[in-house]
Amino acid sequence: MRIIFMGTPDFSVPVLDALVAGGHEIAAVYCQPPRPAGRGKKDRPTPVHARALELGLDVRHPISLKSPDVQADFAALGADVAVVVAYGLILPQAVLDMPRHGCLNIHASLLPRWRGAAPIHRAIMAGDAETGICIMQMEAGLDTGPVLLRDITSIGDEETTGALHDRLSRMGAVLIIDALAQLNSLTPQPQSPDGVTYAEKIDKSEARIDWAWRATEVDRHIRGLSPFPGAWTEIGGARVKLLASRLGRGCGAPGEVLDNALSVACGQGAVQLLRLQRAGGRAQDCEAFLRGHPVPRGTRL
Repeated sequence: MRIIFMGTPDFSVPVLDALVAGGHEIAAVYCQPPRPAGRGKKDRPTPVHARALELGLDVRHPISLKSPDVQADFAALGADVAVVVAYGLILPQAVLDMPRHGCLNIHASLLPRWRGAAPIHRAIMAGDAETGICIMQMEAGLDTGPVLLRDITSIGDEETTGALHDRLSRMGAVLIIDALAQLNSLTPQPQSPDGVTYAEKIDKSEARIDWAWRATEVDRHIRGLSPFPGAWTEIGGARVKLLASRLGRGCGAPGEVLDNALSVACGQGAVQLLRLQRAGGRAQDCEAFLRGHPVPRGTRL
């Protein structure tokens, strides 16, 4: 098929690779514009932009899809379908209607649960047992369109957003190839009005751990915010990111270190910290972290 691909971050790259490997013709790649990054604050292309250039594809990065000129360029591509995954711009109705088969979105949740910006983070933070990928026919509403295909996966007890992100990206790449192969025979299934939830964008103000929470909540919060923006606490007055954890044993005052393996008491139960990162330092497993920065039993975080 002749496809317009629309995506921006790392999550989208395996999908682009799968479409190319599957023999589809990529008419153009749309992504967010390069933005200043790094110490020199030089414009850096997004992951999709960089990969598309490596593949020799036509890359376009308008700041909006609302202008008549941009829409005319989009229409002139004569696409059979647009594949959209974590693109980052709203598609006006005129754009949604331009490809012959419309626009298909790869969404990382089991719709209608977790519509919106941060479905992977929110699924882990909420303690969901499973999540998945939906191939959705896009319409004007926020992730409200009918679903063509879905694939379900369990969320691991110690899985972080980073690990689940990578798994779901690969699942999406496989599922979109299946959807395109069956496109003429698939029946779009309207989303149920029951069970709708919204995955609000993650705000850095959410990242500080409150040790008065139950251990299950603390553990989910740490894993759900790893690796970005990273849940954090203070150890000896220094801010430390907490990047991996699991439920631990023991009890004590909230925030009290219970042993020499960084088990920390919560409002109910305890959490063992598995991976940490001091400000300006690199991420370390608990054992390596404690060699350089001992945290004695009884310390209060």
